[in-house]
Amino acid sequence: MPLEYLPVIFFLIALFYSSVGFGGGSSYLAILSLVLSDFYEIRSTALILNICVVTIGTLMFIRNGVLKPKLIWPFFVLSIPLAYFGAMVKLSQNLFFLILGGALVLAGIFMMLKFVKSKLESRELSNSKKFLFGGSIGLLSGISGIGGGIFLSPVLNLLKWKDPRTIASLASVFILVNSIAGLIGLNIAGTFHLNSELVLKLIIAVVLGGSIGSYLSSKKFYLKFLGILTAILVLYVGLRLILLYGFSISI
Repeated sequence: MPLEYLPVIFFLIALFYSSVGFGGGSSYLAILSLVLSDFYEIRSTALILNICVVTIGTLMFIRNGVLKPKLIWPFFVLSIPLAYFGAMVKLSQNLFFLILGGALVLAGIFMMLKFVKSKLESRELSNSKKFLFGGSIGLLSGISGIGGGIFLSPVLNLLKWKDPRTIASLASVFILVNSIAGLIGLNIAGTFHLNSELVLKLIIAVVLGGSIGSYLSSKKFYLKFLGILTAILVLYVGLRLILLYGFSISI
C-alpha cells in the first residue's frame, strides 16, 4: 500500500472511531503493520494519533457535561501505571507482532459485540472490578499501542454498566490517559521512533476526521455498516499477523 494513501485512509478511520467514542488505535496499528517494518515506529505513531482524536472527543464530552468523575476514577488507578510499564517492555519483532495480532483479533471481536443490541438498563460494578478491568486493559494497551477503549467499552456495554454515553465518555478519557502514559513509557525506554513528515500528515488527517466524527456523533448519525467493515479489517489483519509471525503462513 503506497504511503501517500495513508492520510485519506486514516481520515476515514478517525471519522468512524470518533463518532463512537474511540481513538482508532486498533485500525491505525492494523494499517501501519502492513506498510511499516519498525514496530516501535508503529506503536509510537498509533499512540500519537490516538491522543489527537480522543482529545477532541474528551473536550466535547466535558463541554456537554457527560463526564462523571465519581463513576470512572477507579478504572484509571491501575490502568495508567500499567500502560506506562507495558510500553516500556522491549519485545522481539516476532513477539510484538504476535501480541499485536492477538490484540487486533480481540479488538475486532469486541467491535462486533458493540453492535449487539441489548435492553437499556444500568448495573453497578464494584471498585475492585473497575480496578481489574482498567489495569488489565491498560497493560495490554501499553504493550500493543492500542488505547484500550475498544476493549473496555464493549465489555461495559455487554455488562450493562451505565448508559452508552457515560461509557463512551469513559472510553474516550481512558484512551487518552493510557496513550499518554504509553507514550511516556516509550520515550523513557528509548523506543519512541517516528517519521516526522509522515506523522504530521497523519495528524492533520485524523484531527479533521475526528472533528467531523465527533460532530456527527452529537447529531446521532449511526455508522453501523462502516463499523462492521472496520471490525472485519481489524480481524483480518490480526489473523494475518498471527499466521505470518507465528506459523510463517502468508495470506
